[in-house]
Amino acid sequence: MHTWSSLRRNRRTRRNRPRSRTWIEARTRSRTRSSARVTGTLLAAVALFASACSSGSSTTSSSGPAEAVLAALPRATPSELSPYYTQHLHWRSCGVSGFQCATMKAPLDYAKPGAGDIRLAVARKNATGKDKPIGSLLVNPGGPGGSAIAYLQSYAGIGYPAEVRARYDMVAMDPRGVARSEPVECLGARQMDAYTQTDSTPDDRKETNELVGEYKKFAESCGTHSARLLRHVSTVEAARDMDILRAVLGDPKLNYVGASYGTFLGATYAGLFPQRTGRLVLDGAIDPSLDARNLNLGQTAGFETAFQAFAKDCVRQPDCPLGGRGTTPAQVGDHLKAFFRKLDAHPIPGGDADHREVGESLATTGVIAAMYDEGAWGQLREALTSAMREKDGAGLLALSDGYYERDANGHYSNLMMANAAVNCLDLPPAFTGPEQLEQALPEFEKASPVFGEGLAWASLNCAYWPVKATGEPHRIEAKGAAPIVVVGTTRDPATPYVWAESLARQLSSARLLTYVGDGHTAYGRGSACIDSAIDAYLLHGTPPAKGKRCS
Repeated sequence: MHTWSSLRRNRRTRRNRPRSRTWIEARTRSRTRSSARVTGTLLAAVALFASACSSGSSTTSSSGPAEAVLAALPRATPSELSPYYTQHLHWRSCGVSGFQCATMKAPLDYAKPGAGDIRLAVARKNATGKDKPIGSLLVNPGGPGGSAIAYLQSYAGIGYPAEVRARYDMVAMDPRGVARSEPVECLGARQMDAYTQTDSTPDDRKETNELVGEYKKFAESCGTHSARLLRHVSTVEAARDMDILRAVLGDPKLNYVGASYGTFLGATYAGLFPQRTGRLVLDGAIDPSLDARNLNLGQTAGFETAFQAFAKDCVRQPDCPLGGRGTTPAQVGDHLKAFFRKLDAHPIPGGDADHREVGESLATTGVIAAMYDEGAWGQLREALTSAMREKDGAGLLALSDGYYERDANGHYSNLMMANAAVNCLDLPPAFTGPEQLEQALPEFEKASPVFGEGLAWASLNCAYWPVKATGEPHRIEAKGAAPIVVVGTTRDPATPYVWAESLARQLSSARLLTYVGDGHTAYGRGSACIDSAIDAYLLHGTPPAKGKRCS
């Protein structure tokens, strides 16, 4: 069973680019500089991902983008929230040299601030320069469910451009329900193993019932172990938490870099607090005006676009197990699908201590994981070669484990739990049940002959979520906000370029910066053109020229 996300996945540099400025999401999805893991928009734990929150649209139709607009909150801070906005953070060492940590309180329920608090983990690294800092720069790697603190400590706080780190205090906060901020808890490790291995392309009613049963079990476990949290992990609430953090840090405006799902979080902040919006970079944008079905369908097409690019590259390499020169991308896809069908019938050993077998589901997850970053294509060719020719699934299993953030001891981070909790609260489900989904299968398979069927079934899990969605699709205009930079990559698998175009049209002050290339997100991945444009904006407030494109 796969579950797609929008985190900034494991990054190697673009080919023939310097290696000093790459984003890497290590095997624990905290960014390090050494791995071929891959991340980004983890979609809903098996539902795709993206989220939204503000106006009515059908949960099942293929209607167009929503017309309702996210309304800004009043400029004045409500008196009942004043204790949160005036709190003092007590900074302490947190085990990583140069970083400090603190705990911030926010209301669990903004509609009832007196009903209880939620404790949110915050980390920072002070600006390294001698001049007065511009302020704080909050970072978020996406997900939903990715740990912003892990990202800060393992990459952003040490790997962002030196001139940016010199002028900003680098700050991160794990959103509510994520990692160190009262994490959502669901299945245990062994149950997660079973969940991720469940066949996500059912061939008959028995397999369909098994898949639905796993979705229900996952949802019920989240409801049992995290009942207090599940109604209060929406993106709107997380954005309001960010405003409290801005205030307690002493910043008049929020400066922010968000990737993948982090773009939705940042855009939501701008929509709620346009007058407090400073320099916002939204890299790998999500379109908040789309319902869950269209988001999932759009991402399905995005993965197909990425796979086509991989296929064209693969057949030019001497070690491609899916074809040679002259093999078309369609034929490469046919060969991969045939291999998946073999694994569906006869899984192969994964070679790990738990004796897991690699069937169609884990193999598909491994392949999709590599689509997030073209730097992982070589690793994918090697993994597929071992699996197809030697019946050795270890390489594909490693890619899949990296995606799910499963460590060598069999422990999963709470990424997939938080991912589902946020997504299923932000949007009504794409489908209400298997019958409705089956009617949509041709549309998904047309969008991606390789991945369409599995991604369609992956969008079903929110149908059984124990908490009703509080959000709806909506546009975000953020009228009155300072210039916002929206970044889109033309062959991004997880956040299709058309989403960046749409968000840039919605935001009243947006500038669209385009990277013509492969992979998920663009900043810090090797393009000097992209990096210099974003650095100039962060350091001087100068947005890129209209229509700027980089390659």
